[in-house]
Amino acid sequence: MIGVGAVPSVAVGQRALLIRSPSGNVLWDCVGYLDDDLAAEIQDLGGISAIAVSHPHFYGVMTEWGRAFDAPVYVHAADRDWVARPDPVIEYWTGDTHRIAPGMTLINAGTHFAGGTVLHWADDPEGRGALFSGDIFMVVMDRRWVSFMYSIPNFIPERPSTIRRALALVEPFAFERIYGAFWGRVVSTDGAAAVQRSAERYLRFVEESGS
Repeated sequence: MIGVGAVPSVAVGQRALLIRSPSGNVLWDCVGYLDDDLAAEIQDLGGISAIAVSHPHFYGVMTEWGRAFDAPVYVHAADRDWVARPDPVIEYWTGDTHRIAPGMTLINAGTHFAGGTVLHWADDPEGRGALFSGDIFMVVMDRRWVSFMYSIPNFIPERPSTIRRALALVEPFAFERIYGAFWGRVVSTDGAAAVQRSAERYLRFVEESGS
């Protein structure tokens, strides 16, 4: 993986990840900036065969990225209304999962946004699987844990039923690492267990506070 970002940061300071694969490079999430120099550097690395975006906060210039590399931009149809500039380069997908390349599967976890998406890579170089979560599963400062928010800036927690659905959807997928939305936010080991124990802790506190 190669991180793609901007200095100074743009938007919320997210970084994208270029996943280099023999079947073609996939860009996970989008940086809100693209110029000719950056496009040329990525082209030298093999270009981009597909782009997948986790949720609307990263939609900003996704159509420009798609056009620059003649690559489809995958967006879950549940978030279609958040696309401010519709474009033929955008491919809307439906359902719970969608395979976009060999060993790469989009999963509609549905936390944070109805179309909130994570990407599972079965064929990562370590052979133990990786999950690219953006802030759908937010990797927190203590990088052994993730959290789940309906609204991050307003500190509104995600609904328990939505989290349980997300857990059921990712349960069949093995992954050791979790790559969050920001530089340094990576769960390095035991990723699947980290999601499970994080959800259990989250649900315990949310349900106790509601009792």
